[in-house]
Amino acid sequence: MIGGGNITEITEFILLGFSDFPRIIVVLFVVFLVIYILTLTWNLSLLILIRMDSHLHTPMYFFLSNLSFMDICYVTSTAPKMLYDFFQERQTITLVGCAVQYFVFSTMGLSESCLMTAMAYDRYAAICTPLLYSSVMSPALCGRMVLGSYLAGLSASISQLCFMLQLQFCGPNVINHFFCDLPQLLVLSCTDTFSVQLFTALLTMIFGIINVSIIMISYVSIVISIMKITTASGRSKAFNTCASHLTAVTLFYTSGMFVYLSSSTGGSSSFDRFASVFYTVVIPMLNPLIYSLRNKEIKDALKRLQKRRRCC
Repeated sequence: MIGGGNITEITEFILLGFSDFPRIIVVLFVVFLVIYILTLTWNLSLLILIRMDSHLHTPMYFFLSNLSFMDICYVTSTAPKMLYDFFQERQTITLVGCAVQYFVFSTMGLSESCLMTAMAYDRYAAICTPLLYSSVMSPALCGRMVLGSYLAGLSASISQLCFMLQLQFCGPNVINHFFCDLPQLLVLSCTDTFSVQLFTALLTMIFGIINVSIIMISYVSIVISIMKITTASGRSKAFNTCASHLTAVTLFYTSGMFVYLSSSTGGSSSFDRFASVFYTVVIPMLNPLIYSLRNKEIKDALKRLQKRRRCC
């Protein structure tokens, strides 16, 4: 009961997911399952390869291995529940389960945002100060940057969770989405959500605007340094060292901005849900490909691994 009245507090939610597409529900399940399996396989393979090959024990690949770990946790926070619900008559999730799901999702997403910024600084140091790169990007600094990324995401998510748990839900309890996202929960709350919205806006400024600004400043400096290189081959080599990261950053932030700006009112159309799938499931699958396809060091590491297996 709430406030001594006859209003019953909601303790579970109904996730509609993709139930409004009954004719293609099997196709969607197979597609999302394949994407999830590929995401786990590629990220785990990249993480293990970096661990096993000593030639890849550099700051760039240290950051990349942590990015793969974050992507695995990030996609696992939503995809298994989504796949499980495809063939459930009643797709429910408890309030506690909802809070835990959003907490893990938010922690990994915010941590990845900070890690992207750290990787941009690494690329800046590699191109703009190549002679000092080894001393600037020391193992101790890299470790602190990664630890700081995790702690920043964790502390922000704990703060969000504290605000979220103060909300009360009296009905309706239907979420037109495939996972518990904050905009949809705020619409369903029967208590004042101003403080949560204000804190969320503050987090957006800190993790979005500040991180993006640092990344942009880094890449402006990188472009200026590249333009000073006299040879075309030198410019091409310098650009290739940061092209993968720039692609990953662009996909991460543009898709995230699109999803959350379109769902800021709390609604979730079919298009918004499919866009969220791209943001939450597809991008973690693409990241290892983006960093590996045109990466000579990764290809060389794979060749060395194959030779080692033949010898064994």
